Amino acid sequence: MTRNMKLAIGAIVGLAIAAFLAFGVFGIHTAFIDDEVSEANPFADIDTEMAVAFDDMEEQMASGAIVVEERVETTDAVAAMPDMPESDMADDEADPADTEASGEETSAEEPAAPAVPEIRTIATNNGELVDHAHRGNGTANVITDGNRTFLRFEDDFAIDNGPDLNVYLVRGVDADGPAGDFDDDFIDLGDLKGNIGAQNYEIPEGIDISEYDTVVIWCVRFGVAFNAANLA
Repeated sequence: MTRNMKLAIGAIVGLAIAAFLAFGVFGIHTAFIDDEVSEANPFADIDTEMAVAFDDMEEQMASGAIVVEERVETTDAVAAMPDMPESDMADDEADPADTEASGEETSAEEPAAPAVPEIRTIATNNGELVDHAHRGNGTANVITDGNRTFLRFEDDFAIDNGPDLNVYLVRGVDADGPAGDFDDDFIDLGDLKGNIGAQNYEIPEGIDISEYDTVVIWCVRFGVAFNAANLA
């Protein structure tokens, strides 16, 4: 084997190793590929569900599946009357005209309407995203219905892409604070679903958002923060 062939083979092997490290280990190609997502608000279907519930209730009432009970409210005078034998009660059964004259009222008890959950935004970054290793912008809101809570990046969310990005809620560090402190005390909400577009991350029950009040896009592979935002 000639010296030139050895050099050529060595160069090919070196390029293969470099390519493996660059794409297989470091994932540099992700910086050039956008992952776009468009998730609906997790509570957007509540209005639709309530409308369906009302429609079902009306249909059941119309078909007789739900029976509307009638309630007769007597006046104090009638309520104070002594007990009468059943025979006398049968003889004295009042007709509708007498009932109206005596002040008795008849009303219908309709089924209670389904309760509507209150959807609230309990924290937001007001569209302010702090850049660290990379640039980006977008709105982050924390929304809840009283039972479940989500961190939601809105439609205007757009940052640089990268390998192994996760979404952290961090305690004790502001968004413009030392990036090296972001992984000291945090809640990992999972892999970033996309670097562009609306997306939701459920916050575990019991997490105090007033304490874990900084959201960070963190590159686990390189241990650096891409972007961060204060939630208030």
